[in-house]
Amino acid sequence: MKAAVIEAPGKVTVTTVPDPAPGPREVVVDVAACGLCGTDLHILQGEFAPSLPIVPGHEFAGEVVGVGSEVTELTVGDRVAVDPSLYCHECRYCRLGHNNLCDRWAAIGVTVPGGAAEYAVAPVANCVRLPEHVAVQDAALIEPLSCAVRGYDVLGSRLGAHVLIYGTGTMGLMMLELAKRTGAASVDVVDINPVRLATAEKLGCSRAARSAAELERPSGWDVVVDATGNVAAIQDGLERVAKAGTFLQFGVSDYATTATISPYRIYNREITITGSMAVLHSYERAAELFAGGVLDPEVFISDRMPLDEYPQALARFAAGRGRKIVVVP
Repeated sequence: MKAAVIEAPGKVTVTTVPDPAPGPREVVVDVAACGLCGTDLHILQGEFAPSLPIVPGHEFAGEVVGVGSEVTELTVGDRVAVDPSLYCHECRYCRLGHNNLCDRWAAIGVTVPGGAAEYAVAPVANCVRLPEHVAVQDAALIEPLSCAVRGYDVLGSRLGAHVLIYGTGTMGLMMLELAKRTGAASVDVVDINPVRLATAEKLGCSRAARSAAELERPSGWDVVVDATGNVAAIQDGLERVAKAGTFLQFGVSDYATTATISPYRIYNREITITGSMAVLHSYERAAELFAGGVLDPEVFISDRMPLDEYPQALARFAAGRGRKIVVVP
């Protein structure tokens, strides 16, 4: 089959690899679409180097075309979205219910071959059957949405909060959509990209600006979310949190990124600083929200490119062009 392969840091090609075969409790999925995200760039940069070479792609959906000998829950022809998370279920964090912090954490498309290919293998337990009205080629959006749902689980947002989101790429826009539905009093967004800011305005943010300094809120925001991973945004956001407010690190930074904040300020203003890592008990809920129309795929998916152009798609994403970019095998 045809697949994209990140062979070494900085090197990605589209080539032919062996067709996958399912294990006893696995299925083979004919991939309809596979989304790109920041994690793919980190893999390309070599930050998951022990996994290379790897077929990337952890945001995908498609049709089941093969089932393992012990699979009874799905049959050939079922349309599914796939949670890429792979946990050991044995370490301390798995036993405590923090599976996303698993000591042996793995993921389809990160540590094992993923969905940037014609076919991909997934455990049957990771597959969510799609209702008929959901277009399978749009359902690659469910995985990033499940990360956003996890983010709001961490926040435990209260009604009437004033929210500030840094970044209006796919994840920032998803956090905007969820903030609107969790009873926020206002949702302001910041980005240096005017095209992305226009999309946030189209989706109904309260205010959009190139800098938080342009937005009038002297007391700060109850919830500040970084959806960029950019140190300048993070540093600025830490200074914008209101008393008794929360800062959520949601964007994925480079390993070496550091930011600073006064410990006294955390103490004196009772600020909570927290993070949200990937997916945790949120994929099925994201699938239900998606089926209920929480996102408009035509707004969120800006580019649909053939698998043959995976390197170009990755370069386009790295350049900050478009919103969600998906490849279609």
